[in-house]
Amino acid sequence: MKIFAVNPGATSTKIALFEDERVLREETIVHRVEDLQRFATLWEQLPWRREAIVRVLDRWGEHGAGVAVVVGRGGLLKPVEGGVYRVNERMLEDARRGIQGEHPANLGCALAWDFAAQWGAVAVVVDPISVDEFEPLARYSGHPLIERRSLSHALSLHATARAMAVRFGKPLSQTSFVIAHLGGGISVAAVRGGRIVDVNDASSDGPFSPERTGGLPLQPFITLCFSGRFTESEMRRLVMGRGGLVAYLGTNEATEVERRIAEGDVRAREVYEAMAYQIAKEIGAMATVLRGRVDAIIVTGGLARSTLLTNWIRERVAFLAEVIVLPEDWEMRAMAERARRALLGEEPLKEYT
Repeated sequence: MKIFAVNPGATSTKIALFEDERVLREETIVHRVEDLQRFATLWEQLPWRREAIVRVLDRWGEHGAGVAVVVGRGGLLKPVEGGVYRVNERMLEDARRGIQGEHPANLGCALAWDFAAQWGAVAVVVDPISVDEFEPLARYSGHPLIERRSLSHALSLHATARAMAVRFGKPLSQTSFVIAHLGGGISVAAVRGGRIVDVNDASSDGPFSPERTGGLPLQPFITLCFSGRFTESEMRRLVMGRGGLVAYLGTNEATEVERRIAEGDVRAREVYEAMAYQIAKEIGAMATVLRGRVDAIIVTGGLARSTLLTNWIRERVAFLAEVIVLPEDWEMRAMAERARRALLGEEPLKEYT
Protein backbone atom coordinates (compact mmCIF):
# COMPACT_ATOMS: atom_id res chain seq x y z
CA MET A 1 0.00 0.00 0.00
CA LYS A 2 1.34 3.43 -0.95
CA ILE A 3 0.71 6.20 1.57
CA PHE A 4 1.44 9.90 1.18
CA ALA A 5 1.87 11.88 4.42
CA VAL A 6 1.86 15.66 4.78
CA ASN A 7 2.61 17.56 7.99
CA PRO A 8 2.41 21.39 7.83
CA GLY A 9 4.33 23.21 10.56
CA ALA A 10 5.05 26.80 11.50
CA THR A 11 8.02 27.25 9.13
CA SER A 12 8.03 24.02 7.15
CA THR A 13 5.89 21.36 5.48
CA LYS A 14 7.10 17.79 5.85
CA ILE A 15 6.09 15.25 3.23
CA ALA A 16 6.84 11.56 2.84
CA LEU A 17 5.85 8.72 0.55
CA PHE A 18 5.61 5.24 2.06
CA GLU A 19 5.12 1.76 0.68
CA ASP A 20 3.61 -0.13 3.59
CA GLU A 21 6.05 0.73 6.41
CA ARG A 22 9.01 1.56 4.16
CA VAL A 23 9.89 5.18 3.39
CA LEU A 24 10.31 5.68 -0.36
CA ARG A 25 10.94 9.44 -0.34
CA GLU A 26 10.75 12.18 2.26
CA GLU A 27 11.57 15.86 2.42
CA THR A 28 11.13 18.88 4.66
CA ILE A 29 10.12 21.94 2.66
CA VAL A 30 11.45 24.92 4.60
CA HIS A 31 9.42 28.15 4.33
CA ARG A 32 11.19 31.47 4.72
CA VAL A 33 9.70 33.71 7.40
CA GLU A 34 9.55 36.65 4.96
CA ASP A 35 7.47 34.51 2.57
CA LEU A 36 5.04 33.48 5.30
CA GLN A 37 4.63 37.08 6.41
CA ARG A 38 3.12 37.93 3.01
CA PHE A 39 -0.08 36.14 4.02
CA ALA A 40 -2.59 37.94 6.21
CA THR A 41 -4.19 34.68 7.39
CA LEU A 42 -3.15 31.07 7.81
CA TRP A 43 -5.59 29.83 5.16
CA GLU A 44 -4.16 32.15 2.53
CA GLN A 45 -1.06 29.95 2.74
CA LEU A 46 -2.92 26.85 1.54
CA PRO A 47 -2.48 27.22 -2.29
CA TRP A 48 1.14 28.35 -1.79
CA ARG A 49 2.01 25.35 0.38
CA ARG A 50 0.20 23.03 -2.05
CA GLU A 51 2.29 24.39 -4.95
CA ALA A 52 5.49 23.88 -2.95
CA ILE A 53 4.52 20.22 -2.42
CA VAL A 54 3.70 19.77 -6.12
CA ARG A 55 7.14 21.08 -7.08
CA VAL A 56 8.80 18.45 -4.88
CA LEU A 57 6.54 15.69 -6.22
CA ASP A 58 7.44 16.73 -9.77
CA ARG A 59 11.11 16.49 -8.87
CA TRP A 60 10.50 13.03 -7.39
CA GLY A 61 8.60 11.98 -10.50
CA GLU A 62 5.63 11.06 -8.30
CA HIS A 63 2.10 11.97 -9.34
CA GLY A 64 -0.06 9.86 -7.05
CA ALA A 65 -0.05 6.62 -9.05
CA GLY A 66 -1.04 3.78 -6.72
CA VAL A 67 -1.45 5.99 -3.63
CA ALA A 68 -4.30 4.51 -1.58
CA VAL A 69 -4.43 7.04 1.25
CA VAL A 70 -3.24 10.58 1.92
CA VAL A 71 -2.78 11.31 5.62
CA GLY A 72 -2.51 14.83 6.98
CA ARG A 73 -1.56 16.16 10.38
CA GLY A 74 -4.69 16.76 12.44
CA GLY A 75 -5.07 20.24 13.90
CA LEU A 76 -7.15 22.14 16.43
CA LEU A 77 -10.47 20.45 15.77
CA LYS A 78 -13.29 19.65 18.18
CA PRO A 79 -12.28 17.47 21.15
CA VAL A 80 -12.09 13.88 19.86
CA GLU A 81 -10.82 10.54 21.08
CA GLY A 82 -7.57 9.32 19.62
CA GLY A 83 -7.64 7.50 16.31
CA VAL A 84 -7.79 7.75 12.52
CA TYR A 85 -10.46 10.05 11.10
CA ARG A 86 -11.73 10.32 7.53
CA VAL A 87 -11.54 13.92 6.31
CA ASN A 88 -15.00 15.29 5.60
CA GLU A 89 -16.65 18.65 4.96
CA ARG A 90 -17.36 19.26 8.64
CA MET A 91 -13.72 18.71 9.57
CA LEU A 92 -12.59 21.12 6.84
CA GLU A 93 -15.08 23.72 8.05
CA ASP A 94 -13.99 23.42 11.69
CA ALA A 95 -10.30 23.58 10.73
CA ARG A 96 -10.90 26.70 8.62
CA ARG A 97 -12.92 28.37 11.40
CA GLY A 98 -10.24 27.54 13.94
CA ILE A 99 -12.82 26.47 16.50
CA GLN A 100 -10.09 25.83 19.11
CA GLY A 101 -7.50 28.17 17.67
CA GLU A 102 -5.24 28.72 14.68
CA HIS A 103 -2.31 26.38 14.03
CA PRO A 104 -0.50 25.38 10.81
CA ALA A 105 -1.63 21.79 11.46
CA ASN A 106 -5.18 22.97 10.66
CA LEU A 107 -4.06 22.94 7.03
CA GLY A 108 -3.22 19.23 7.22
CA CYS A 109 -6.72 17.95 6.57
CA ALA A 110 -7.21 20.37 3.65
CA LEU A 111 -3.94 19.36 1.99
CA ALA A 112 -4.79 15.67 2.46
CA TRP A 113 -8.27 16.28 1.00
CA ASP A 114 -6.89 18.10 -2.06
CA PHE A 115 -4.28 15.49 -3.00
CA ALA A 116 -6.59 12.56 -2.24
CA ALA A 117 -9.31 14.03 -4.48
CA GLN A 118 -6.78 14.51 -7.27
CA TRP A 119 -5.41 10.97 -6.97
CA GLY A 120 -8.61 9.05 -6.20
CA ALA A 121 -7.34 8.16 -2.71
CA VAL A 122 -8.81 8.28 0.80
CA ALA A 123 -8.01 11.35 2.95
CA VAL A 124 -7.50 10.90 6.70
CA VAL A 125 -5.92 12.54 9.74
CA VAL A 126 -4.42 10.73 12.73
CA ASP A 127 -4.53 11.77 16.41
CA PRO A 128 -5.29 15.49 15.95
CA ILE A 129 -3.91 18.06 18.36
CA SER A 130 -7.39 18.19 19.93
CA VAL A 131 -7.39 14.54 21.12
CA ASP A 132 -9.14 14.66 24.50
CA GLU A 133 -8.68 11.74 26.93
CA PHE A 134 -8.76 13.82 30.12
CA GLU A 135 -10.07 12.45 33.36
CA PRO A 136 -12.62 14.70 35.13
CA LEU A 137 -10.25 16.28 37.67
CA ALA A 138 -7.87 17.38 34.92
CA ARG A 139 -10.52 19.69 33.43
CA TYR A 140 -10.69 22.08 36.40
CA SER A 141 -8.86 25.37 35.92
CA GLY A 142 -9.82 27.34 38.99
CA HIS A 143 -12.85 29.12 37.52
CA PRO A 144 -15.98 27.65 35.90
CA LEU A 145 -15.80 30.12 33.00
CA ILE A 146 -12.55 28.52 31.84
CA GLU A 147 -12.07 24.78 31.47
CA ARG A 148 -8.62 23.26 30.90
CA ARG A 149 -8.35 22.01 27.32
CA SER A 150 -6.56 18.96 26.00
CA LEU A 151 -4.42 20.38 23.18
CA SER A 152 -1.11 18.60 22.73
CA HIS A 153 1.31 16.80 20.44
CA ALA A 154 -1.04 13.81 20.72
CA LEU A 155 0.32 12.10 17.61
CA SER A 156 3.84 12.00 19.04
CA LEU A 157 2.68 11.15 22.58
CA HIS A 158 0.59 8.18 21.46
CA ALA A 159 3.30 6.87 19.12
CA THR A 160 5.92 7.14 21.86
CA ALA A 161 3.72 5.32 24.38
CA ARG A 162 3.12 2.45 21.95
CA ALA A 163 6.83 2.15 21.15
CA MET A 164 7.76 2.15 24.84
CA ALA A 165 5.17 -0.51 25.65
CA VAL A 166 6.90 -2.78 23.14
CA ARG A 167 10.31 -1.89 24.59
CA PHE A 168 9.14 -2.69 28.12
CA GLY A 169 7.41 -5.89 26.98
CA LYS A 170 4.10 -4.81 28.53
CA PRO A 171 0.59 -4.47 27.12
CA LEU A 172 -0.08 -0.79 26.38
CA SER A 173 -3.05 -0.94 28.73
CA GLN A 174 -0.71 -1.68 31.65
CA THR A 175 1.83 1.11 31.05
CA SER A 176 2.30 4.39 32.86
CA PHE A 177 4.61 7.04 31.37
CA VAL A 178 5.40 10.72 31.66
CA ILE A 179 6.20 11.82 28.11
CA ALA A 180 7.67 15.21 27.21
CA HIS A 181 7.51 16.20 23.55
CA LEU A 182 9.95 19.07 23.06
CA GLY A 183 9.56 21.07 19.85
CA GLY A 184 8.51 24.59 18.86
CA GLY A 185 5.82 23.96 21.47
CA ILE A 186 6.17 21.66 24.46
CA SER A 187 3.71 19.03 25.69
CA VAL A 188 4.36 17.19 28.96
CA ALA A 189 1.80 14.45 29.48
CA ALA A 190 0.73 11.81 31.97
CA VAL A 191 0.00 8.80 29.72
CA ARG A 192 -1.71 5.89 31.45
CA GLY A 193 -2.71 2.81 29.49
CA GLY A 194 -1.90 4.64 26.26
CA ARG A 195 -4.33 7.48 27.10
CA ILE A 196 -3.29 11.10 27.67
CA VAL A 197 -5.04 11.57 31.01
CA ASP A 198 -3.47 15.01 31.61
CA VAL A 199 -1.22 17.35 29.64
CA ASN A 200 -0.40 21.05 29.59
CA ASP A 201 -2.04 23.06 26.83
CA ALA A 202 0.99 23.50 24.58
CA SER A 203 -0.45 26.76 23.21
CA SER A 204 -0.85 28.59 26.53
CA ASP A 205 0.32 26.59 29.55
CA GLY A 206 3.26 24.65 30.91
CA PRO A 207 6.95 25.36 30.23
CA PHE A 208 8.10 28.08 27.88
CA SER A 209 9.43 26.75 24.60
CA PRO A 210 11.47 28.03 21.64
CA GLU A 211 8.60 30.29 20.53
CA ARG A 212 5.82 30.10 23.15
CA THR A 213 5.54 31.64 26.59
CA GLY A 214 3.86 28.71 28.31
CA GLY A 215 2.03 29.64 31.51
CA LEU A 216 2.41 33.28 32.61
CA PRO A 217 1.78 35.05 35.95
CA LEU A 218 -1.87 36.05 35.57
CA GLN A 219 -2.02 39.46 37.26
CA PRO A 220 0.86 41.00 35.28
CA PHE A 221 -0.51 39.36 32.13
CA ILE A 222 -3.95 40.92 32.66
CA THR A 223 -2.28 44.30 33.15
CA LEU A 224 -0.37 43.86 29.91
CA CYS A 225 -3.56 42.90 28.05
CA PHE A 226 -5.26 46.15 29.07
CA SER A 227 -2.20 48.38 28.79
CA GLY A 228 -3.17 49.58 25.30
CA ARG A 229 0.23 48.55 23.93
CA PHE A 230 -1.06 45.51 22.04
CA THR A 231 -4.13 44.46 20.07
CA GLU A 232 -5.74 41.10 20.79
CA SER A 233 -4.06 39.50 17.77
CA GLU A 234 -0.69 40.93 18.84
CA MET A 235 -1.16 39.50 22.33
CA ARG A 236 -1.91 36.08 20.85
CA ARG A 237 1.26 36.24 18.76
CA LEU A 238 3.23 37.38 21.81
CA VAL A 239 2.13 34.22 23.64
CA MET A 240 2.41 31.81 20.71
CA GLY A 241 5.06 32.60 18.14
CA ARG A 242 6.97 35.45 19.77
CA GLY A 243 7.45 34.06 23.27
CA GLY A 244 10.00 31.77 24.88
CA LEU A 245 13.50 31.72 23.39
CA VAL A 246 12.39 34.11 20.64
CA ALA A 247 11.42 36.75 23.23
CA TYR A 248 14.44 36.25 25.46
CA LEU A 249 17.17 35.62 22.88
CA GLY A 250 15.76 36.56 19.48
CA THR A 251 15.96 33.03 18.03
CA ASN A 252 13.95 29.82 18.12
CA GLU A 253 16.94 27.69 17.08
CA ALA A 254 18.43 25.57 19.87
CA THR A 255 21.64 25.15 17.85
CA GLU A 256 22.08 28.93 17.79
CA VAL A 257 21.49 29.15 21.55
CA GLU A 258 24.03 26.39 22.19
CA ARG A 259 26.55 28.14 19.92
CA ARG A 260 26.20 31.28 22.04
CA ILE A 261 26.58 29.25 25.23
CA ALA A 262 29.75 27.63 23.88
CA GLU A 263 31.10 31.13 23.22
CA GLY A 264 30.49 32.11 26.86
CA ASP A 265 27.12 33.88 26.63
CA VAL A 266 25.95 33.74 30.26
CA ARG A 267 22.47 35.09 29.46
CA ALA A 268 21.85 32.44 26.81
CA ARG A 269 22.92 29.71 29.23
CA GLU A 270 20.60 30.95 31.97
CA VAL A 271 17.57 31.22 29.64
CA TYR A 272 18.19 27.76 28.17
CA GLU A 273 18.61 26.21 31.60
CA ALA A 274 15.44 27.98 32.78
CA MET A 275 13.54 26.22 29.99
CA ALA A 276 14.94 22.87 31.17
CA TYR A 277 13.99 23.82 34.75
CA GLN A 278 10.37 24.50 33.76
CA ILE A 279 10.15 21.27 31.73
CA ALA A 280 11.44 19.32 34.73
CA LYS A 281 8.86 20.97 37.00
CA GLU A 282 6.07 19.96 34.62
CA ILE A 283 7.37 16.39 34.51
CA GLY A 284 7.24 16.31 38.30
CA ALA A 285 3.66 17.59 38.24
CA MET A 286 2.60 14.88 35.79
CA ALA A 287 4.27 12.23 37.93
CA THR A 288 1.87 13.21 40.74
CA VAL A 289 -1.07 12.66 38.36
CA LEU A 290 0.17 9.06 38.06
CA ARG A 291 0.62 8.88 41.87
CA GLY A 292 4.34 8.31 41.36
CA ARG A 293 3.81 4.99 39.59
CA VAL A 294 5.86 5.82 36.51
CA ASP A 295 7.42 3.16 34.29
CA ALA A 296 9.67 5.73 32.66
CA ILE A 297 10.04 9.39 31.77
CA ILE A 298 10.38 9.75 28.00
CA VAL A 299 11.85 12.87 26.37
CA THR A 300 11.21 13.09 22.63
CA GLY A 301 10.80 15.64 19.83
CA GLY A 302 13.30 17.79 17.99
CA LEU A 303 14.82 19.38 21.09
CA ALA A 304 15.58 15.92 22.51
CA ARG A 305 18.64 16.07 20.24
CA SER A 306 20.08 18.70 22.58
CA THR A 307 22.22 16.75 25.05
CA LEU A 308 22.77 19.90 27.09
CA LEU A 309 19.03 20.43 27.56
CA THR A 310 18.16 16.79 28.22
CA ASN A 311 21.00 16.40 30.74
CA TRP A 312 19.70 19.37 32.71
CA ILE A 313 16.23 17.80 32.71
CA ARG A 314 17.61 14.38 33.70
CA GLU A 315 19.50 15.86 36.68
CA ARG A 316 16.23 17.13 38.15
CA VAL A 317 13.84 14.23 37.48
CA ALA A 318 15.93 11.04 37.46
CA PHE A 319 14.91 10.35 41.07
CA LEU A 320 11.32 9.80 39.87
CA ALA A 321 11.93 7.11 37.24
CA GLU A 322 14.27 6.04 34.46
CA VAL A 323 14.74 8.84 31.92
CA ILE A 324 14.80 7.71 28.27
CA VAL A 325 15.72 10.20 25.55
CA LEU A 326 14.28 9.43 22.10
CA PRO A 327 15.25 12.14 19.62
CA GLU A 328 13.41 10.41 16.78
CA ASP A 329 10.68 12.19 14.81
CA TRP A 330 7.76 9.77 15.28
CA GLU A 331 5.09 11.80 13.58
CA MET A 332 5.44 10.96 9.88
CA ARG A 333 5.87 7.23 10.45
CA ALA A 334 3.04 7.20 12.99
CA MET A 335 0.71 8.93 10.54
CA ALA A 336 1.51 6.44 7.77
CA GLU A 337 1.37 3.37 10.00
CA ARG A 338 -1.98 4.26 11.55
CA ALA A 339 -3.52 5.24 8.20
CA ARG A 340 -2.45 1.91 6.73
CA ARG A 341 -3.90 -0.01 9.68
CA ALA A 342 -7.22 1.82 9.34
CA LEU A 343 -7.51 1.04 5.63
CA LEU A 344 -6.71 -2.62 6.31
CA GLY A 345 -9.40 -2.75 9.01
CA GLU A 346 -6.89 -3.36 11.80
CA GLU A 347 -8.24 -0.33 13.67
CA PRO A 348 -11.40 1.74 13.19
CA LEU A 349 -11.62 4.40 10.49
CA LYS A 350 -13.68 6.97 12.38
CA GLU A 351 -16.06 9.65 11.17
CA TYR A 352 -15.61 13.21 12.44
CA THR A 353 -18.94 14.55 13.66
